[in-house]
Amino acid sequence: MEIIKIPKMEKKEYDRLIEEGYVSRIAFQGEKYPYIAPFLYVFDGKFLYFLSTKYGRKVNLFRESPYVSVEVEKYSNDLSCYTFVTMQGRIEEVTDSIEKKIVREKFVNLITERKLSNNILAALGHSPQDPPESIAREERSMVWKLSGVKDIVALKNV
Repeated sequence: MEIIKIPKMEKKEYDRLIEEGYVSRIAFQGEKYPYIAPFLYVFDGKFLYFLSTKYGRKVNLFRESPYVSVEVEKYSNDLSCYTFVTMQGRIEEVTDSIEKKIVREKFVNLITERKLSNNILAALGHSPQDPPESIAREERSMVWKLSGVKDIVALKNV
């Protein structure tokens, strides 16, 4: 019996997948097992950015080791079509105030343009009663950037 391999995506294909999406999973190095958490992200064409609350297991694991795997996927309801990309790299906390402001504005735009529920604000350190613009005005969350990507696996079945 011949094993069929899932076709690889070209860079322009996986860049488009990343550009069209906004939910990822980040796998952190745990003590014994990896710890996986979902994150909203924005993509500027070069870097993926994430907002993280300033508390929780993910923050402790990030501080212990910034090396992560990030996964973005898209699939049809019946799984007849799917695409995914995984990237292994390093999460860095963005400390530059101008860069942070730009990224926070991108998250506000993402939430408003995609008409996401304000309930997502709770995952970003805000109350669902807050307006999305509060993300840009206040620093209740950390801004992270995926950098130093060493390996990209991008596959499709479409």
